[in-house]
Amino acid sequence: MPDILDLKVPSLGESVSEATIARWVKNDGEYVTSNDVIAELETDKATVELPAGKNGALKILKPKGSTVAVGETIAQLDLAATGGAAAAAPAAQTAQAGGNATATQAPPTTSAGNPIHLANIALDDLSPAVRALVIEHRLQNAIINATGAGGRLSKEDILNYIARTGPSQAVDAAAAQQIQKPASGPAFTAGGTTSQPNRMAGKEAAPAVAPSRPLVDGEEVRVPMSKLRETIARRLVDAQHQTACLTTFNEVDLTAVMALREKYKEPFEKAYGVGLGFMSFFAKAVCYALKTVPQVNWMIDGNTIVQRNAVHLGVAVSTDRGLFVPVVRNAHQLSMAQIEAEIKRLATRARDNKITIDEMAGGTFTITNGGVFGSLLSTPIINPPQAGILGMHKIEKRAVVISEAGKDTIAIRPMMYIALTYDHRIIDGKQSVTFLVKVKEALEDPARLVLEI
Repeated sequence: MPDILDLKVPSLGESVSEATIARWVKNDGEYVTSNDVIAELETDKATVELPAGKNGALKILKPKGSTVAVGETIAQLDLAATGGAAAAAPAAQTAQAGGNATATQAPPTTSAGNPIHLANIALDDLSPAVRALVIEHRLQNAIINATGAGGRLSKEDILNYIARTGPSQAVDAAAAQQIQKPASGPAFTAGGTTSQPNRMAGKEAAPAVAPSRPLVDGEEVRVPMSKLRETIARRLVDAQHQTACLTTFNEVDLTAVMALREKYKEPFEKAYGVGLGFMSFFAKAVCYALKTVPQVNWMIDGNTIVQRNAVHLGVAVSTDRGLFVPVVRNAHQLSMAQIEAEIKRLATRARDNKITIDEMAGGTFTITNGGVFGSLLSTPIINPPQAGILGMHKIEKRAVVISEAGKDTIAIRPMMYIALTYDHRIIDGKQSVTFLVKVKEALEDPARLVLEI
């Protein structure tokens, strides 16, 4: 009997007991080496890569999309197999592992890239640009070599495939079903929730709404929510239902910050190897304001107020897979260079899908920057159990009244609206306004951050 190694779901972090198989990176029957990543497991907090650990032929036991428990066997490795023997595995096994055995288009011959069978991939796993091209050119059943980061399909991969083979003229049965019918799994409802029980807080899910007219092929695509998207949706609803949210606003003149950044950005990067961005100024301003209003850094645990002294600063990072909030530990003890370096490291890991659960746990306050997308004003939503979140917005030149030496003049200044959403159960109105004023003062006069006055 050949030596068989069971591949089990690893520990996924505290309080996480199950995951969803987001995708199989390697195909059924394929020969893999010890360092190869064979699957991506998605929890409600992060995506975890599963390495092979040994050399051998892969046998997939659980299809993509399966919900699996920690310690459950999802695949096996035949350690006695060789690379040549594994290469002869039938292509039909690959299709069956993804859940749909269909006739496939022949992959283009190329020496680079990892062949991806699009029939085995949910469309929401693709980037928006790739997804649009796949639908437009009817490539739902194509096999395309992926050369993007982490073995993912890039826009260039799709364009190169189309240039070599031309777009498909017809969608096969499996692809047509993917376009016109709801995918397997929880069905969408009119309110954007799913029909699975206990996935959303509040009300029972409504039945799916039937289209008012026949749909044209490709006009609508329905896919099940990923576990991460379900969790984001549930937590956003929970934040509204379980906290007494209120938002207060102010505006900041960023003339001094921009002048300081312009003057020192080159020597700063030369000295520390990291760019001088706006986020470190805002992080230091938050830590400065929390010295005056520490209640903004507290939390409620049942009927108990937890007074937290350390500032573990969450920084919202937008990725193709959703919003992640990695945490800068002990931000109040870090220099601006250390804050910039840590934000860069965490943001890169989040966008590369390598962020861990531990790197997102334990935040006490969060900063989110909608200004990078052009937002002028918004009301950010608290990230429970935190009691506050600061929203940054677009910097816009505006005419403002400046009072100097007892005289009022009108000047054009780079202005930003800032918003603090807070839990009114623990933070009073006076405290919230005072906190935001302190942030404003620190940014308009950055010397306060050095002198701590």
